[in-house]
Amino acid sequence: MPHHLMNLRHVPDDEAEEIRALFDAHEVAYYETPPSRWGISMGGFWVHDDDEAARARALLDEYQRQRYETQRQAYEEHLARGESGGFWFMLRQRPIRTLAACIAILVITGLSLLPFIRIG
Repeated sequence: MPHHLMNLRHVPDDEAEEIRALFDAHEVAYYETPPSRWGISMGGFWVHDDDEAARARALLDEYQRQRYETQRQAYEEHLARGESGGFWFMLRQRPIRTLAACIAILVITGLSLLPFIRIG
């Protein structure tokens, strides 16, 4: 029976390439199904064998732990240099775009709530 190792929906291309290279380097007999364009099927990496699934899962868990650490370190470096942040950072960097997004959110919320407000 096939074992699903990882969902590929919203996975960056560089991460998927690194996982393919990892599986190829360790000779994991995997196959891949692409995610659908409209988000109906998730796609992913699969293996058929139970033993192969356990070995691939161990490799994937170690890879994801390392990737988490490197991505977290890169994010913290960006924060320390002032290159990323939250709402106030975006407001300072792109004030018109941020305010336009806030106005759009308020308009959509108002239009969504309008039928309920008119009932009362």
